[in-house]
Amino acid sequence: MDNDTSVFLLLEFSTIRELQAIYIAIFLILYLMTLIGNVLIISAVAFDSRLHTPMYFFLMNLALQDIGSVSLIVPKSAISSIISYSGCVAQVFLFVFFVNCDISLLTVMAYDRFVAICNPLRYEMIMNRKACIKMLGSVWIASFLNAVLNTIGTFTTHFCSNMINQFFCDIPQLLKLACSDLYLIETGVVIFNFILTIGCFAFLIISYIQIFIAVSKIPSVQGRKKVFSTCFPHLTVFSLFLFTSSFAYLKTPSDTPSHFDFAITVMYSIVPPMLNPLIYSLRNKDFKIALSKLFALRTFISIGKN
Repeated sequence: MDNDTSVFLLLEFSTIRELQAIYIAIFLILYLMTLIGNVLIISAVAFDSRLHTPMYFFLMNLALQDIGSVSLIVPKSAISSIISYSGCVAQVFLFVFFVNCDISLLTVMAYDRFVAICNPLRYEMIMNRKACIKMLGSVWIASFLNAVLNTIGTFTTHFCSNMINQFFCDIPQLLKLACSDLYLIETGVVIFNFILTIGCFAFLIISYIQIFIAVSKIPSVQGRKKVFSTCFPHLTVFSLFLFTSSFAYLKTPSDTPSHFDFAITVMYSIVPPMLNPLIYSLRNKDFKIALSKLFALRTFISIGKN
């Protein structure tokens, strides 16, 4: 076994060339779906003034984080199974940063919906432009500090091997390679992050319980269906991410790569960014109108050039 940790060897999708090509094609399709969906969100919000509201402001930033997280791991894993030590450090730092931003933004968006539905008369005063910018700034700063803490905790230890049983530099797999007790520092950080994530999830649940109580009093059946159709998918994706990532980070990594570990990692690293555009925007009437106007504008421009 090559123990030169100046580079790391990532898990290949398959040793059989044909299967490897199929896996890479599937990953790239998922990546393109994620990229297209999130780019549509950013474009629609940027060009339609009617979407310049707190909800879509946070949604646009969520789309940016989702593009960052999948672009960080999918193209690299499809191109090469070798990553440098510095590249691995950067991948861990940025992945933790993007994921923490996602969790924090989903929590802030739940609070935004809570204020809009349960306290509509004070919504504009509470969720004003200055408050939204402060919230976003807090998300970035907290996520940056958490990413620094996780990266330092992971790479202060020495590694006995350079073979990572995952398709990107995932913290649980890196800690399995540790040959000193310093990995316990990062283990403590992971547990602390898990507690914070549970706190965000609890806040989200409480917010939605309050929303459900308020919505149940609405006489309009259509209005209740609209809120429920948004809240339940939100909870589903957040729960999917929470339980799969918790399982991956808190369980003892296996000595040999398994399809189950591979699937769990895909479920928390790639699937949520792909589903977010569908849940938060593509099913929204206002967003569909904004998209139709955007495509009409581009068609008009292209015809004008011809």
